[in-house]
Amino acid sequence: MDIKPGELLDQIEFPSDLRKFSEDDLTQICDELRQYIIDIVSVRGGHFGASLGVVELTVALHYIFDTPYDQLVWDVGHQAYGHKIITGRRGAFHTNRVYKGLSGFPKREESEYDTFGVGHSSTSISAATGMAVASDYKGEKDRRHIAVIGDGAMTAGLAFEGLNHAGYVNKDVLVILNDNCMSIDPNVGALKQYLTDITTSHTYNRVKDEVWNLLGKLSHFGKNAQEIVSKVESGIKTSLLNQSNLFESLNFRYFGPVDGHDVVHLSKILNDLKDIPGPKLLHCVTVKGKGYEPAEIDQTKWHAPGLFNKHTGEILKSVPKGPQPPKYQDVFGHTVVELAEKNAKIMGVTPAMPSGSSMNIMMEAMPDRAFDVGIAEQHAVTFSAGLATQGLIPFCNIYSSFMQRAYDQVVHDVALQNLNVVFCLDRGGFAGADGPTHHGAYDLAFMRCVPNMIVAAPMNEEELRNLMYTSQQDDMGPFTIRYPRGAGVMAKWRTELKYLEVGKGRRICEGEDVAILTIGHIGNYAVKACTELGKEGFNPAHYDMRFVKPLDEALLHEVFKNFNKVITVEDGCVIGGMGSAVLEFMADNGYTAQVKRMGIPDAVIEHGSQLELHTQCGFHPEGIMETARGMFQENQHSQEGLMVG
Repeated sequence: MDIKPGELLDQIEFPSDLRKFSEDDLTQICDELRQYIIDIVSVRGGHFGASLGVVELTVALHYIFDTPYDQLVWDVGHQAYGHKIITGRRGAFHTNRVYKGLSGFPKREESEYDTFGVGHSSTSISAATGMAVASDYKGEKDRRHIAVIGDGAMTAGLAFEGLNHAGYVNKDVLVILNDNCMSIDPNVGALKQYLTDITTSHTYNRVKDEVWNLLGKLSHFGKNAQEIVSKVESGIKTSLLNQSNLFESLNFRYFGPVDGHDVVHLSKILNDLKDIPGPKLLHCVTVKGKGYEPAEIDQTKWHAPGLFNKHTGEILKSVPKGPQPPKYQDVFGHTVVELAEKNAKIMGVTPAMPSGSSMNIMMEAMPDRAFDVGIAEQHAVTFSAGLATQGLIPFCNIYSSFMQRAYDQVVHDVALQNLNVVFCLDRGGFAGADGPTHHGAYDLAFMRCVPNMIVAAPMNEEELRNLMYTSQQDDMGPFTIRYPRGAGVMAKWRTELKYLEVGKGRRICEGEDVAILTIGHIGNYAVKACTELGKEGFNPAHYDMRFVKPLDEALLHEVFKNFNKVITVEDGCVIGGMGSAVLEFMADNGYTAQVKRMGIPDAVIEHGSQLELHTQCGFHPEGIMETARGMFQENQHSQEGLMVG
């Protein structure tokens, strides 16, 4: 790919090369790094605003610390593009998020500079604390550990747990709080207000700067002087801002707020901090999308904009001919409002993903009935359970992959109490270029084993609407509806809402050679496969199960009484999923048949387009056809053998 780095960036393959430059060169290096990210992402796509916002911080960290010996842990990893470029991957960066190319997130298998694999938020402090304890145990007293975490990620319980323990074990951990008031959408909650109070208190900041300068001047007079200044500083914080001792109450030395875009000043501060022992927190104020005006103005839109014209800021979208099917998330967003207009009990809940889940549609239409609770999936579920105890019906919309973080709350707080919480799991199946940290591979399996839980998946937009309508009927109990990332199949999707009998599937087409059982959107692949097989003279039957729990036992009796060859297809893990449920039914009811399960294997599947990953796992339309052909031929051979016999 013919995109050239700048004059100085071209000389930097690894951080050791960066450290050969003087401080006076750092600003130009940052400018060139930022431009290189813009150049590549504009034509390749990927996460954008977050990486632009930490260019100076990235350069300063690798300039001052001896990475990879000093261990740098990024949180989530949306912001790690600059880190990748200056840690040996500039030449391959154009393959970022491409099938079999670089991961869009830090990944230990990819580079020794990626000290911890990330993708879900709020893990960096806990991971860095574990590393610090390990280094201390091994006698590596000179090794430093840095966790970079955003103010959005700081809202999660895990971040607080990490702070709490790091302060207790009192090891050498530096937490860098990247405060830009954003995650993907604007941040919410009391912590946001707390940080805003710090960053906007002119009196506090003026005195803080004076104390910082005093600390620098007195430090060479010995330990007693530093202790005195530290006590004075602590007293000033407490008296000027009642809440300003939040981090220090957890035994963290707090420094800041500082300008996260002044790379020279940042380098000087980091150089000072690296020699201060114990847990420390540096509060950096940054701008998401810094240096690219459109991304600074609309930070949500430019989190991951896709391809764009870097000169004009125009986001490039293909213009389809005629009406197109909507995204499943948008069908959810409009339908939940439609239902809520008729049912005053319905509430909306999402953990920091209002635009990604389209809950923002309800938040705009009914702001008193829809809640963004921040990056806090556990709280989202138990908050929903609390609403349900009072007779309300919360639609709790969480990405399938992120629901893993709240599984205890699903079991303990919702299912055991048989509460009517509707879990709408977006991004079920493969998430595409975001890769294994975001794939929704396990929800069918881990939800169907929970008592009282109904587990369903729509094959199209109409079924999604009808399942949502069904889930808010009286006395439904816990109800899971999962659907994939991306578009459905119905351009005219605003269909009349209808009740679906719980645990009832449907026959899509009759046949006699083999029965194909599917769950969810992936059933559309089977429709295509059956059509093509019919042209070849084969006659498969196709059943849409709709529900993994409860199973449609009448439908399965029909299948096993009429077919000795059965294929199950799902875009979830084959271990414990729909196919396993079918095998359990077969065994429990004394049937014998050859059953082939198709789905996500027991392996980590890397990133790529959804179709590329479906093809890799063999359950794309051609893969279903190939499996069916093989079973047809086995049937034919066995029948020929019987005739000969």
